[in-house]
Amino acid sequence: MKKIFVITGEYSGDIHAGKVIEIIKSQNPDIEVQGIGGENLKSAGATLFCDHSKMSAFGLSLKIILDHLCLENDVCEYILDEYKPDLVLLVDYGAFNLRVAKKLANSGIKVVHYIPPQVWASRKWRINKIKKYVDKVLCIFPFEVDMYKSVGIDVHYCGHPLVCQLPEKADRTAFFEKHGLDTNRPLVSVFPGSRPLELHFFASTFLKSAKRLQKLHPELQFCISHAPNLTDKIFDKYIKDTDFKVIKGENQALLSVSDSLILASGTVALEAALYQTPMIIGYKGPWLLYLIYLLVRCIKNVSLPNIITGKNIVPELIQAKFTIDNITYETERLLYDKPYREQTINALGEVKTLLSDKYSANEAANAIITMLTQDKE
Repeated sequence: MKKIFVITGEYSGDIHAGKVIEIIKSQNPDIEVQGIGGENLKSAGATLFCDHSKMSAFGLSLKIILDHLCLENDVCEYILDEYKPDLVLLVDYGAFNLRVAKKLANSGIKVVHYIPPQVWASRKWRINKIKKYVDKVLCIFPFEVDMYKSVGIDVHYCGHPLVCQLPEKADRTAFFEKHGLDTNRPLVSVFPGSRPLELHFFASTFLKSAKRLQKLHPELQFCISHAPNLTDKIFDKYIKDTDFKVIKGENQALLSVSDSLILASGTVALEAALYQTPMIIGYKGPWLLYLIYLLVRCIKNVSLPNIITGKNIVPELIQAKFTIDNITYETERLLYDKPYREQTINALGEVKTLLSDKYSANEAANAIITMLTQDKE
C-alpha cells in the first residue's frame, strides 16, 4: 500500500490539498493519506496528524517561532521514524515546507511541492534549496516553468487552481436579498485579512476609510468579510463598534457581487480579478519587516493581477501610502470615474486569459500518481 503525507499551512492550502487528495483517492482508494491540514483535507480522506491552526499564525513572536519549530521537529520525526510514506506533498507555505524538505533529504522519500514559493517575487536564492531538496515542482503560473527548468528542476505546469475551481458569480439579487442589502445602492466590500496580525495592522484604517466614504457618499453600502478561518473572538477583537454588515464564510460570493473592493494583499486579489471586480490593495506591516522586504524583493508590485499582467491595473497602497485619504480617493475613482472604472474592468479581464484553463488539482493528482506508479515499477 502506497502512503502519502501532506503538509499545508493555512486555509487556502488546505482547500487545494483537499481537492488533489480527493482525486487521488477516487482513482486509488487504497492509497493511505495522512497530513497537517484542516477540514478539506480531512473530508478528502486524509487522517490528520494535526490541524494547521498554529501554522496559520503570522508574525515573529517567540511563541509563534517556537510553535513552528516544535511542529517541524515533531512532524519530521513522525515521517522519518514512524509513518515512512512513499511521498510527501508540500502545499504552499514555503518557509516551513522547505525546512521540512531539507530534513527529509536522502531519506528515500519523494518530495513534491505543489504551489511552490514565489521565488520570482523575492529571495531568489530559495530556488537552490528547491533544486537540492525537492524532487518535483508542481507550479501554477506559466512563467514559472522556464525559470525552474533553467536550473534543472523537474517541473510540471498545473495551471492556477482558482481558474477552474472558483465558483460562478453569485446571483446579485438573491445575495442582496439574503443579507438585507439594497440592490439599488452600490456595494463596497472590505476584506481586512485572514490572519490576526493582518487585522491588527489593517482593520482600523480600512474601517475608518469606509466610514469616511459613507459620510461623503450616503448612497454607498458596506460589508465586512469575516474570513472563515478566524474565530469570532479574534475577529471581534479588531472589528468592533461598527454598523457595517459582517458576512462570514461567503468570501467569493461577496467578491463577485460587489461594485468595488478594499482588500488586503493576497490570493483574494486574484479571485477578485477573475470576477473582474474593481479593487484597491492596502498593506501595512512593521517597518522593520517592510525594510527587509525591500531588500529581498525581485519585483515592485505586490498584487497578483499587476504581477500577472505586468501592468498597474490595481492601485497598491503600501506602507506609507496606506492612508484613509488614499483609500478614499482610489475607491471614489473606481466607483464614480466611469471611463477609469470601465478601463479597470477590461484590464482585469486579461488576467484569466493569461492563466491556463487546466484543472490544476487534476494535473497535480495525476503527476503524483505517476510518480508513485514509477516508484512501484
